[in-house]
Amino acid sequence: MLKALYDYAVRERLILPAGYVKKNVRAYVSLAKDGRFLGIIPGGEKVPCPDIGSMANSTDKCNVFAEKRSILFPRDAAGPNGKTEREKNAAKTAYFRNALADAAQEEPRLLLCLQAMEDPDTVTSVSAELDRMKLTATHVISFMVDGSSILELPAVQRWWDGFRQQFRPQGEQVPCLITGRRTVPLATVPPINGLAVVGGHARGDALICFDKDAFCSYGRKQAANAPVSEDAFAGVKAALDDLLADAPVLAGMKFVHWYDQPLKKEEDFLGQIFAGIPMEEDEEDEDDASAVNPLQARRQADTVIRSVKTGEAVHELPYCYYILLLTGVGGRVMVRTYQQGSYQELTANLQQWEQDLALTNSSGTGQMKPAKLAARLIRLIARQNSDPKIFDRLAKELAGLTPAIVHAILSGTQFPTPVISRALAYIRSQMFSALEDEQTRKVPDPWACQWLKACLCRIEREKYNKEALSVEYNEKHPEPAYHCGALVAIYGEIQRYAMPDVNASLIDRYYASASQTPALVLGQLARMSNYHISKLEKLRGYFCDLRDRTACAIGPVIPTVLRPEQQAYFALGYYQMCARLEKDRLDRKAAAAAVRIGNEQGGM
Repeated sequence: MLKALYDYAVRERLILPAGYVKKNVRAYVSLAKDGRFLGIIPGGEKVPCPDIGSMANSTDKCNVFAEKRSILFPRDAAGPNGKTEREKNAAKTAYFRNALADAAQEEPRLLLCLQAMEDPDTVTSVSAELDRMKLTATHVISFMVDGSSILELPAVQRWWDGFRQQFRPQGEQVPCLITGRRTVPLATVPPINGLAVVGGHARGDALICFDKDAFCSYGRKQAANAPVSEDAFAGVKAALDDLLADAPVLAGMKFVHWYDQPLKKEEDFLGQIFAGIPMEEDEEDEDDASAVNPLQARRQADTVIRSVKTGEAVHELPYCYYILLLTGVGGRVMVRTYQQGSYQELTANLQQWEQDLALTNSSGTGQMKPAKLAARLIRLIARQNSDPKIFDRLAKELAGLTPAIVHAILSGTQFPTPVISRALAYIRSQMFSALEDEQTRKVPDPWACQWLKACLCRIEREKYNKEALSVEYNEKHPEPAYHCGALVAIYGEIQRYAMPDVNASLIDRYYASASQTPALVLGQLARMSNYHISKLEKLRGYFCDLRDRTACAIGPVIPTVLRPEQQAYFALGYYQMCARLEKDRLDRKAAAAAVRIGNEQGGM
C-alpha cells in the first residue's frame, strides 16, 4: 500500500522537497520596502510551506514563516480556560520570532516581518484587518514584502534547508519499508490531512503509530517497527493528502481509489460506481480518444452509478487499481480495507454487479434507473419515516459491513449474510407502514429488492453454477418460496379489484406471516381469494389462469418455515409479480383507450 501511494506521488509529481508541506495560507500580511503595513492580501491556495511535523504540537515550537493567526498576531481576549491567546501561545510566538531573526541574517527583508510583529501600532492595524476579513485563530497566515511572499524567497529556502537539519533523525541506518534504500527512519511521521469529516482530527491523523507496547515487536521502539525515510513518507503523505481532497464519503468512510496508469474518463468505473454527482448523458469529450491523468479521471468520475452495458467489450488493459476505505479514530488513520487488482478483472466484476442489480421497475414498464451506492446502503439500516441525520446513522450502523460489501462488489463474490436480513427488515417495516397516497396496493422498496436479487444471484451461481433469477418474474424458477411470494401478490390484487375500499387489505394482515410460514397462511388466503374472485366479472378468467399457473409453479409441497434466504426469494417473487400485474393493468388500459379512440374516429 505504501509503495503504491509513493509511486502515485512520484508519477503525479506531488512530492515536495523534504521539510515542506502544502498548506492553505488564507492571507498574507503585506509590507512595503520600508516596513509600512499595506494591507492583507487574500490567499486561499495551498502552497509549499516549511514544516517541522508533529513537533509543532509541542508547547514551545511551531512552524516557521507560515503559522496560525493565534501565534503570529495573538489576541488578548480571554478564552474558555481563562488564558488569552497571547498567554497560551507565548512560547510558540517567541519561537517564530527567533526563527525570523535568525533567518534575517540571510534574508534581511525578514526583519521587516519581525518589526511588524513587535510594533504595537502595526499589530493593531493588522489585527483589525484580519478581524474584518473574519480570519479566525486557526487560519494560517504569512507575510509578503514588497509584493513577494517570504515563502518563495530563495534565501529563506536556503536558510530553512540548513535549519531543519536539527530535526532530521539520527541513528542506525536500516532499509526503508517503502523504497528499500537504507535510511535513518523517522521517529514520528507527519499527520495525514483530509479525514476530519469521517472522525479524523482537524490537524491531521497519524498513519504509522507505535505508541503502545502492543503495537511493537521484537523489542523495537516506535518507528523501528516500520522504518520509513523522511523523503519516502513525504511522498506517501502528498499522495494521501491529494487523493483525500476530493474523495467521496461512503457510509462514514473516505473512498480513495487510483490507478497505476492514466485512464480515459469513461474507463474509471470505480468512480462511476462509488461516487456522487450525476454525469450528463449527453456530455461528450472534445477528444474521446485522449487519455487524462488519474486526478482528472477521479474528478470526472464522481458520478452516480451509470450503466456499464452488458456485453460491452472488456478492454485488454494491463492496469492495476487500488482502493482504500479510510476513517480517523483517536488521532490515527484507520484503514478499513485495502484492495488492489487488475483492471480487466475489475471491469468484469463491475459489469456483473450491474447485471445482478438489473430488476424491473414497480410498474413493469422497464428496468430500474441507476442510483448512488449510498442511497442503496440506506436500505440496509433501520427504516424511519423522517430522519434528517440518516447519513450519520448510515456511518454508525454499517461501519463494519460496508467494507465487506465493497469487497464483494469488486471481487464478484457473495455478499455478507447481514445484507439479506437487513434488506428484509427494511421491507417488512415498509410493508407495515401506512401508505402516503390513495392507493391500496403495497409494493416492496425496489432498491431493497435489488439487494436481495444481487445476493441471490451470487448464491445461485456458487451453488448451481448458474442463475435462474431474471429481470422480471420467472415462472420456471425452481425455488417454491419465490412463487409463494408471487401467489400472495396475486391474492392481494384480486382483493384490490373485488374490494377497492377495504380498510385493511390481506397484504396488511398476512404478508409478514406468509413470508415466514407460508404453509400456515396460503390455504386461508386461497379460501378468501375464492370469495373475492366470485365478485369479479371481466377479469375473472385472467386472475384464475394466473393464480393457477403460479400455484402449480410452487410444486407439490408448500414450505412450512422459510429461512432468511427463502424469505428473500419470497419478497422478490412478490415484487416481480406486483410489477407484472401493474404492467398488465396498464396494457389493458392502453388497449381500451385505443379501442375507444378507434370507435370515436369511426363514428365521425
